[in-house]
Amino acid sequence: MIRVLIADDEDMIRTAMAALLDLEDDIEVVAQCPDGPSALEAAARLVPDVCLLDVEMPGLDGVEVAAQLRRTVSTRCVVVTRHARPGVLRRALQAGVEGFMPKSRPAQEVASVLRDVAAGRRYVDPEVAADALADERSPLTDRELDVLRAGRGGEPVAQVARALHLAPGTVRNHVSSILGKLHVDTRAQAVKLALDRGWI
Repeated sequence: MIRVLIADDEDMIRTAMAALLDLEDDIEVVAQCPDGPSALEAAARLVPDVCLLDVEMPGLDGVEVAAQLRRTVSTRCVVVTRHARPGVLRRALQAGVEGFMPKSRPAQEVASVLRDVAAGRRYVDPEVAADALADERSPLTDRELDVLRAGRGGEPVAQVARALHLAPGTVRNHVSSILGKLHVDTRAQAVKLALDRGWI
């Protein structure tokens, strides 16, 4: 029997997926969690064979949960997302997830992926993988990427400058260059674009 934990902040999706997976003869849903922190706690307590984690969750997202579980619990992780962007896939793979698929897949396919992952195999949705391979490389320099990383939470320029040991004027110059290269108007838009494409 494959013991599965499901974590998704959307109640209807989480409970529907649990009900459908419970119909499978070889799968048992041992926990349903509405957010990342409760998924971490339940996984540590129950040690399921596979955790099915939504990327977009409050507290900790599915990729962050998978990364922490990799260090603490011998469970395998499949990440599902409504927005299967190449950058999210790259981030998930760097965190060590064993499966990645969009939420649009039917329950039977999810069950099949869970079986594969429980058996030690990996799965990446072919369409997402193709998009990731075709995705363009970052036009930003390493230092510009550092500036985006340091300010990804909206930190003020002075704080970013201190974190990177740069002058505030130098940070402002980098930000101006970033906005021009990415053709966006704000630093928040630049951070979102860089995250979506897996550059930071």
